[in-house]
Amino acid sequence: MNRREMLLGSGAVALGLALTPSLRATAGDKKKILFFTKSSGFEHSVIKRTGDKPSFAEQILTELGPKHGFEFTFSKDGSLFTKDYLAQFDAYFFYTTGDLTTAGTDKNPPMTAAGKQAFLDAIKGGKGYVGSHSASDTFHSKESGGGNNPDRSQRYKNYGNEADPYVQMLGGEFIKHGKQQKAPMRVADGKFPGFAKAGTGFELNEEWYSLKDFAQNLHVILVQETAVMEGNIYKRAAYPATWARMHGSGRVFYTSMGHREDVWTSELFQEIIVGALNWATRRVDADLTPNLEKAAPGYAEIPPQDPPAPPKKETPKKKTN
Repeated sequence: MNRREMLLGSGAVALGLALTPSLRATAGDKKKILFFTKSSGFEHSVIKRTGDKPSFAEQILTELGPKHGFEFTFSKDGSLFTKDYLAQFDAYFFYTTGDLTTAGTDKNPPMTAAGKQAFLDAIKGGKGYVGSHSASDTFHSKESGGGNNPDRSQRYKNYGNEADPYVQMLGGEFIKHGKQQKAPMRVADGKFPGFAKAGTGFELNEEWYSLKDFAQNLHVILVQETAVMEGNIYKRAAYPATWARMHGSGRVFYTSMGHREDVWTSELFQEIIVGALNWATRRVDADLTPNLEKAAPGYAEIPPQDPPAPPKKETPKKKTN
């Protein structure tokens, strides 16, 4: 057994023994989840496949699914997104990057514009959505280049009703991240499904996202505390990092966590994901009172933008005789 398999085994066993009783599925209440991981922008290691071997995240979810009544379909194929295809699922779990209507980095088939609209319509019509980490680094507003455009200046602005429809559905958008570091999370709602063991807050070593363009009806669950964080991108007031909201009749959940393998194997993160999926698929209900102003009064503050890197000097070619 290699290290990756050992991490998978220990994480799954810990969850099976310690899972909060309210998160356990009722017998026969199986929910179908599409775990979609196309990367038109940067492809994260936890969702990258090697040959026919499932990604690290797929392995974790394969272990969690039978324990909690979830049947996962794993896909990177955006061309499948049609009204009929999407109708078979109770919820969609995204770990994606970039403009998914372009082939982009991983070269997997992209969505069509109609497929993107069918997806958004499905959520608005009542399907559930869970997004982890780079799900907020997807369909950026006012950005060309498929998610690989080096110009990031357009991200340092709140677009509101002019934001990309996907961003409006999600309830927020990624700007940039700094170096991985241990940073504090403040719990704004410990009663939300999956957060029973989060207490009033916790610290975690993670790749923390700086986010913006928050929907006014967010029910903030976790707040990113920034006072002790390193990097210009975190020089701002505390801001939402995990939330839930309604989008039409659909339930939407997002957490910025999920970059690192040791996060995916942690009991806390797995409980959060199971709780989010239970809520998104309507097994359980939760208080969704909008609390954006109360939980993070400085949420709309935009951090300072780093100056562009100077162009690299070309090394003169040696003359040959």
